[in-house]
Amino acid sequence: MIEILNTAELARARVAGALVAEILRTLQGRTTVGTNLLDIDRWAQAMIADAGAQSCYVDYAPSFGRGPFGHYICTSVNDAVLHGLPHDYRLAEGDLLTLDLAVSTGGIAADSAVSFLVGTARPAQSVALIDATERALSAGIAAARPGARIGDLSYAIGTVLSGAGYPINTEFGGHGIGSTMHQDPHITNTGRPGRGYTLRPGLLLALEPWVMVDTDRLVTAADGWTLRSATGCRTAHSEHTIAITDDGAEILTLRS
Repeated sequence: MIEILNTAELARARVAGALVAEILRTLQGRTTVGTNLLDIDRWAQAMIADAGAQSCYVDYAPSFGRGPFGHYICTSVNDAVLHGLPHDYRLAEGDLLTLDLAVSTGGIAADSAVSFLVGTARPAQSVALIDATERALSAGIAAARPGARIGDLSYAIGTVLSGAGYPINTEFGGHGIGSTMHQDPHITNTGRPGRGYTLRPGLLLALEPWVMVDTDRLVTAADGWTLRSATGCRTAHSEHTIAITDDGAEILTLRS
């Protein structure tokens, strides 16, 4: 299903996007060395409830996970890159943490992810990894405008990631979003320009470049949810929900 939102629905999408952005900004600011992943999940739960919003994750039970997910945010650490199930782990100096959050309010969902280093350590390899996903996300957003095709976005993202020297996995990527969290079209993190669905004003997309240092293979952890790099290397993931407008792309989950 591909949804095209009307003016009223886009207004509600902006509210959902701003909420996701604010929660992620707050959580990142609270997260320090010693923070427990379960505390981050509880903080997210409380903020979602205080806003009168609904979690897109807690009851989520897709075919690729051992569902329902049962938590309010994905917390992926170091070699974990996607769907990190919160568990009893206290973050250490230099850990690379990704927070991925999707929330629905007013019947419209927004989805965003941010990767960052915990504490003051700044390992060069990890800094470069995060930077590549952020630059790829910016490139994908810059390519998003009415008349462009999904392949144009994938190509822009993939050009940055491959140019930085990272292998690219195409099993999981960006997606349409609207009244539900995951919709068509699927947006791989590499592709050929001029292919795929043509973008129209009112379309919501979640773009999410993610990479692993030295592999494109994933393994599923024993919890049935967390996806890790097959080699144990570090990973990073950046994501924004955008709305296609007459003028280009509007970032709904921008953290300021």
